[in-house]
Amino acid sequence: MLETLEKTLPGASYLDADVYAREYAAVFRPGWVCAGRSDGLAESGAYQALRLGSESVLLVRGEDGELQGFYNLCRHRGAELVAMPDSEVRCGQFPRTITCPYHAWSYRLDGTLRGAPHIAVEPGATQLHPVAVAEWGGFAFVCLDTRRSESLLDALGPGRARIANYPLQDLCLGHRIDYRVAANWKVILENYNECYHCGPIHPELCQVVPAFRQGGGSALDWDVGVPHREGANTFTATGTTNRAPFPGLSDTEKTHHKGELFYPNLMLSLAMDHVAAFYVWPESASDTRIRCDFLFHPSALDQPDFDPSDAVEFWDQVNQQDWQICESVQRGMQNSVFEHGYYAPMEDLNLDLRHYIAACLDDIE
Repeated sequence: MLETLEKTLPGASYLDADVYAREYAAVFRPGWVCAGRSDGLAESGAYQALRLGSESVLLVRGEDGELQGFYNLCRHRGAELVAMPDSEVRCGQFPRTITCPYHAWSYRLDGTLRGAPHIAVEPGATQLHPVAVAEWGGFAFVCLDTRRSESLLDALGPGRARIANYPLQDLCLGHRIDYRVAANWKVILENYNECYHCGPIHPELCQVVPAFRQGGGSALDWDVGVPHREGANTFTATGTTNRAPFPGLSDTEKTHHKGELFYPNLMLSLAMDHVAAFYVWPESASDTRIRCDFLFHPSALDQPDFDPSDAVEFWDQVNQQDWQICESVQRGMQNSVFEHGYYAPMEDLNLDLRHYIAACLDDIE
């Protein structure tokens, strides 16, 4: 029997700058966007500056221990509080105040004005513009739409329960790789959402997890996890490591791989001893920044022989394979005959993305 194939989003959704701007305004501005790990913001005054589209956001750990969010501009003349001449993430440590480099207006860590040299300014009218922030699992999220009523936990949805045994809150950064991919952000999410491509694109990965290529990845049970080959239990070239499993995992989770996509931009791949966390930050219709954090249990990092390279090198190989084929897809769609693609039956999860984009667009219309 011939398969009935569902259509992808139309070509303009991947290629057109105006459509990109409309989608970004519908998805990333009102949504809870992952800004990365918050464990690097543990101390009072620790900050991270991040560019989201045309906006520049500043996350700061307050003196009360709460994470604060502000737009990255001084209320005086609009100078950046943390200079961001490009789109790279900036991290650092404020003292007890945030001081504008232009005219030295200073703000407390809660965003209220502390002082302006040589003049008296009413503090209440000049506090930093706030940005909604929330934390979950050791990750920091921001929401640019102050009218949004949906909580972060509600936005994350049922995926939280499927990975509840993994001690995400306790994990620490062991290594980080930043990538730039010349592809639309949805091409990257669609690629993550299916394993139909795993056999042709990831032969090394399929040696460790043969189920990824069986039937084109058509029978994968992501609720339970995907089994490694016999004798393998993690994502490394050998399928093994000297790191112990995370505490609290089930016996199945100690030998299976799990993955979750939290819209719009957090992709989590979970092994028994490490987690690869991907933050997808679009910059244009055809350009995306991706940060990949490799997270480990503190007990593993405390070992004198701790070496994350077995996981990092394997993941980097898999990532590079993914980014190269995503860039090829982006170039291929630029042909004038491309109107839309198709989802094969084993790519049904990508229908979620199609529905998600449509629902976000409906919300702003």
